Amino acid sequence: MLLPDKTVLASYLRRYRLWEDLVHAEPRDPARRRRLEDVAYTLCVLTGRRTAREAVTAAESYLARR
Repeated sequence: MLLPDKTVLASYLRRYRLWEDLVHAEPRDPARRRRLEDVAYTLCVLTGRRTAREAVTAAESYLARR
């Protein structure tokens, strides 16, 4: 299986956390929710996981490895 570039994965993980915080601040903003969903989808593709939570966990684990 191909592994994602750690720099790219770290960047998307930061974006995910940023948009997650923004959605929590304004949960009814559809533009923010769509952006979070887009970033979550990319994280899922990069990690080969089905859910955003699984993708975040996998990304954190992969980035913690040397």
